[in-house]
Amino acid sequence: MTTRRAALALGLATPGIVRAQGAWRPTRPIRLIVPAAPGGSNDIVGRIIAEPASQILGQPMIIENRAGAGSVIGSEAAARAAPDGYTVLINSSLPTVPAMVARMPYNTVADFEGVAVAGFSPHLLVVNPRVEARTAQEFVALLRANPGRFNYASAGLGSGPHIGGLLFMSRMNVEAETVHYRGGGPGVAAMVSGEAHFGTPTMASALGQVRGGALRALAVLSDQRSAALPDVPNAIEAGLPGVVHDEIFPIVAPRGTPPEVLAALGAAFRQAIQQSVPRLNDLAGVAPRPGFDTGPQVMALVRDAIDSHTRILRAAGIQPE
Repeated sequence: MTTRRAALALGLATPGIVRAQGAWRPTRPIRLIVPAAPGGSNDIVGRIIAEPASQILGQPMIIENRAGAGSVIGSEAAARAAPDGYTVLINSSLPTVPAMVARMPYNTVADFEGVAVAGFSPHLLVVNPRVEARTAQEFVALLRANPGRFNYASAGLGSGPHIGGLLFMSRMNVEAETVHYRGGGPGVAAMVSGEAHFGTPTMASALGQVRGGALRALAVLSDQRSAALPDVPNAIEAGLPGVVHDEIFPIVAPRGTPPEVLAALGAAFRQAIQQSVPRLNDLAGVAPRPGFDTGPQVMALVRDAIDSHTRILRAAGIQPE
């Protein structure tokens, strides 16, 4: 059999997978599941990197927003998808949900393969401009003087903004009512309208509103200032010791995806992320870090984050439901 005929035979034996010199190339569009509503951080970051990734892979990358249950619905859809390279998931809540949900319909570690990490971003402490607080310390004093009067916007049970709010209230010994929204975008919209008083949204979902004055940022929940909001104090400067909360953006595929497919996807996404560094920082306050070039490294990051979030929540007295 000639080399060309052998390649054709292999392609027929494995539908949808084409190998050229050992590399996999997609032959139809790839679905990138975002398990949240449009406008949230995963949606913004996913759309930024999807365009260059599709150009690298030679096929369109279609964003599919599947919101609900704090990202569980979309993540389960990704976990149950065929492991053929045509479904990937970006979900910053992937490591937080297991710490909050007692009965998971999928196993966060066992049911996924690591592809890449789109980047890291600190959360923010923001308030509606009508809230009478110009600094984080003024806001903490306001909450302490009015227990239960204020509410904060969560992006869903187990989401990063949910855990950030719990962390803030626990460390600062303040009380507020939690209101869950179907994703980061709706949560930010509620704060802009005044329906919610404050929140700890991701920088990606709130950056535009902060810059435009629709939300007031009191602190970047990091031990350093962010280049995206250089005038906003970090958590230490704002008097919020221990309220440090980073968001990570893991990209994963269903367990059982062939190694050559994972390698091709990982290489394409890492290249797309590097090409998108200026846009990721400017539009989302997200920056990549070295050390996540393999699937096992990606999943090790997820496992470490699960442990970290679980410790935070248990220390705050929060048990999975």
